[in-house]
Amino acid sequence: MTSFFGSVFWLLVTLGVLVTFHEFGHYCVARRCGVKVLRFSVGFGNAIWKRIGRDGTEYQVAAIPLGGYVKMLDAREGEVDPALREQEFTGKPVWQRIAIVAAGPGFNLIFTIVAFWLMFMLGRPDVAPVVTAAPQSLAASAGIQPGDRILRIDNRTVTTWTDTMDAVANALLGRAPLPLTVRGQDGRTRELVLPLDELPPGQDVGQYLGKLGLKLAPPPAVAATVMPGQPAALAGMRGGDRIVSVNGQPVEDFVAFGKLVQTAAAKSLTLAIGIEREGQPLRLNVTAKWESLEGQPPKWVLGVGAPPVEAATVSYGPLKAMTASLDTTWRNTTQTFGMLGKMLTGEASTRNLSGVIGIAEVANASAGMGLPWFLQFLALVSLSLAILNLLPIPVLDGGHLLYYLVELIKGSPVSEQAMVVGQYIGLALLFTLMGLAFYNDIHRMLLS
Repeated sequence: MTSFFGSVFWLLVTLGVLVTFHEFGHYCVARRCGVKVLRFSVGFGNAIWKRIGRDGTEYQVAAIPLGGYVKMLDAREGEVDPALREQEFTGKPVWQRIAIVAAGPGFNLIFTIVAFWLMFMLGRPDVAPVVTAAPQSLAASAGIQPGDRILRIDNRTVTTWTDTMDAVANALLGRAPLPLTVRGQDGRTRELVLPLDELPPGQDVGQYLGKLGLKLAPPPAVAATVMPGQPAALAGMRGGDRIVSVNGQPVEDFVAFGKLVQTAAAKSLTLAIGIEREGQPLRLNVTAKWESLEGQPPKWVLGVGAPPVEAATVSYGPLKAMTASLDTTWRNTTQTFGMLGKMLTGEASTRNLSGVIGIAEVANASAGMGLPWFLQFLALVSLSLAILNLLPIPVLDGGHLLYYLVELIKGSPVSEQAMVVGQYIGLALLFTLMGLAFYNDIHRMLLS
């Protein structure tokens, strides 16, 4: 339940911040263009706080914290006082109406750039893309070996696991062969190709990632720390010893070592641990003990700590952070439009759409990882809102912009009847997209 309430809370924070900022864009430009703003509301429904500003605008905080809205003086919604006719929205030149409508997505784009900039300034903690491949997976068949470090993906340099998965996930949408440059543990560089074209069509990225089998390499089987007074220390193990076997069974990595200890200790408490110290092989007899550490469920422990994962924090100064922010914003924009295009042509599955449930889960997870990660999440959602609102669908900002472009071309406004028909079509399209995204979220939850 804690996860549920956390997801709901961070979803409300995300939508409250981003939608309010979107509406603030409409508000600012409307005021600059001389349009009277009747109400600026943070949230929907009944007001829990309100006041009238000196400009006559009613500012309020409403009970339902799912965004906000701006209500302008509009002749389509009722009679307009002749004294206020010059401040009415539809009476403004078409270019001003275009600016007012485009300001919402524009402010979302500005928010994206600023959020990415702050993220790069603060430093996003990450790990290096040192990988391995699951047995019998596509990554294994492509030649990925344990401990390979990914250097480039399709000629794009990557330095973190997040950047690596971002590039791979985007390539999975098109299912085209993906070239990689990797450096093995021997220091040699190799050129590989992930055969993404062998993946079956019609699945979402999560399913493709499972079949691809590319994952972070586990820590090497090295005793990074040996806790005093624990079984391994009492048997003579030291920090830096390389663990090579447990009861004669070879150890590949630290995760495999932990599994072997649990299996072997269940049969006999005394374990023969083969180690390598300064190039010399040694054998230690370690007596495991059943213990709960740091509130975790009890298990067989030896008191050996794993080597830390190689960190790869992304952090820049102000100028480089802005360059990185603009580059990241552009890359994600082109990837989003590319994904939409692939969905329209059937090249990518619509199962990749995600709705409020998916957004809530990611919001909660990213907030738990720290401010830089949450800023990245907010930036990506803000960019998605900007792009979604610019789609030429009536009821969205993009639909209104389409009407105004038609007005510019034909020299007169679109007829009210055509606008009403467009509104119904837009609502149908919007509810279809929302329903599909909600279905995908539920489907993913049932499969997880």
